[in-house]
Amino acid sequence: MREVMFVQALGEAMAEEMERDPRVILMGEDVQLGAFGQTRGLVERFGPGRVRNTPLAEVGFTGAGIGAAASGLRPVVNIMMANFLYVTMDQIVNQLAKLRYMSGGQVDFPIVIWATTGAGGSAAAQHSDNPAAMFVNVPGLKIVKPGNPYDVKGLMKSSIRSNSPIIFFEETTLGMMKQPIPDEEYTVPIGKGEVKREGTDITVVAIGCMVSQALSAAEKLEKEGISVEVVDPRTLVPLDKDIILNSVAKTGKVVVCDDAPPLCSVASEISATINEEGFDFLKAPVARVTREHVPVPFSPPMEKFVLPNEEKIINKVKEVAKR
Repeated sequence: MREVMFVQALGEAMAEEMERDPRVILMGEDVQLGAFGQTRGLVERFGPGRVRNTPLAEVGFTGAGIGAAASGLRPVVNIMMANFLYVTMDQIVNQLAKLRYMSGGQVDFPIVIWATTGAGGSAAAQHSDNPAAMFVNVPGLKIVKPGNPYDVKGLMKSSIRSNSPIIFFEETTLGMMKQPIPDEEYTVPIGKGEVKREGTDITVVAIGCMVSQALSAAEKLEKEGISVEVVDPRTLVPLDKDIILNSVAKTGKVVVCDDAPPLCSVASEISATINEEGFDFLKAPVARVTREHVPVPFSPPMEKFVLPNEEKIINKVKEVAKR
């Protein structure tokens, strides 16, 4: 085992897959440098033919990536900030997600659309969105959102090997997070969640950057006599409903945490799933901890007010635990 940072683990995943399969290529804005260090050194190792900088033209290079996937390559397309995905919606939603079905399954699209997401650094409204739910709403895509270095490496390797289109969200705020990971190769299966902490009184389903905050909150709540089980779905599509429902059957109370706006969100979908398929287990209504439904402010105090955090998780868990 060795300790690595989140961005380092992500870079290792891409390097190992490029080494394993010559069809894997990397393209996007500044990938030869790596905006946050994830792809640093890859162009020296694999050459500009496989690690290619693109113009700031997301529609164009996303379309080029889709065409490369249809032609037999396995591209990883870096959109940099998740907000820039909005300009690629036709390429991803109206083309990529549908072409496999429209071709009667004759063409695979083994492509990973990779973007950093989240807020917390006063990057303001146009660089702080978390649009995962928009893509969860699109049939034909798989959505991955890991919350620690072990999972980001294992899930990126699985995503590159998948024959389905993947939207891979990298949490910006987790970039410096460190964790021991195995020296030997491993993958994490897409569609398989994990119980990050066992508990008996209440389940917290946490997504992406909320996982570490939920775990920290659980430690503090344990000292107050509240035992919290933390469940990380890791993949939003397909969603591991069994691991969530099994935890709800155990505790009877649930708080869903997602750093995203509340309306039509992933937290909403998980809440609805629990109500539809696990209602008999519930001892209290399902609660959510999300962002406020406003654009993320630049002002640090206002940004903090808008975003979910450990304190809000603790308060919501205490509120639900009393019911």
